[in-house]
Amino acid sequence: MIDFGTLKTTRRDVRLISRIATRAQGLHLGDIDRLSLVMDLEATHAVCCPLRLNDLLSATDSDFAHDIVGIHSHLDRDTGELSGCFVPRYAD
Repeated sequence: MIDFGTLKTTRRDVRLISRIATRAQGLHLGDIDRLSLVMDLEATHAVCCPLRLNDLLSATDSDFAHDIVGIHSHLDRDTGELSGCFVPRYAD
């Protein structure tokens, strides 16, 4: 299980992740609740695949949706790794 207390994310990262989750909610990208999405993004960014958070936040709706839905669908919540060879478009 991912230990969120040990993740290395900055306050800036957390603010950007929160803004990304708010944008995702506005796009109604399926049955993804905000808290789960914030946790998914933080785990992805800190554990396996650093994200270009500013670029993701300002991405086109289709690129944004690709990364959000892909991360939500492919994140192994036990290990923090992405499965299925999924790589976000806004991976760093």
